[in-house]
Amino acid sequence: MNDLKGRVVYIDNHLIAVNKLAGEIVQEDKSGDVPLFEKVKEYVRIEFNKPGEAFLGVIHRIDRPVSGVVLFARTSKGLQRMNELFKSRQIKKTYLAIVEKSPPEQEETITRLLKKNQNQNKSYIVNKKSKEANESILSYCLLSASDRYYLLSVNPVSGRHHQIRAMLADIGCTIKGDLKYGAKRSNPDGSICLHAFQLEFTHPVHQNLIKIQAKPPNDNLWDYFYSEVVA
Repeated sequence: MNDLKGRVVYIDNHLIAVNKLAGEIVQEDKSGDVPLFEKVKEYVRIEFNKPGEAFLGVIHRIDRPVSGVVLFARTSKGLQRMNELFKSRQIKKTYLAIVEKSPPEQEETITRLLKKNQNQNKSYIVNKKSKEANESILSYCLLSASDRYYLLSVNPVSGRHHQIRAMLADIGCTIKGDLKYGAKRSNPDGSICLHAFQLEFTHPVHQNLIKIQAKPPNDNLWDYFYSEVVA
């Protein structure tokens, strides 16, 4: 579990946040790979000398090829109250996305109807309202550009399946490496250039404002954009 050293970006009595690597799964799936949940649970047990198993609750998830902040609860009270904050959309989430084309506007809020195809593990933009089609809202802002790519800051309002990936692709801004949504080529490590950069919320127990950030992956393109705009 030593691979978590340096990746814990926030911890208190009720919460722990970790910078997830692209390729890690948050919870167990059919791949059989060790999920981040188990790594964090073991980290807490060892770090705080917990007898037996340490309590850990999954508050939210991000897609396997996506990197960035994932927040877990260390107490049942923290889990319940954070679930309520997410459900009532009182968490401000900021993602960084490197996309292949410049967006149509410098900044914009867009709304789409998204329908998930379970068999394909993919979401599609649809025009008709239905029980399966959910309204999805996000805002974006163009932060910077290189000679071939563009950096966007993205704030999802809703929390739909693949909403950032599908909605950015719909406006012509496919995320670098995201073959599922039309990228020209994959990234060598199988990641996509979408990073959960920041969570901002009122602490569910202490009531103070919490802002948690996670540095993007270490590669030349992310390093260029991070040094130019974010740092």
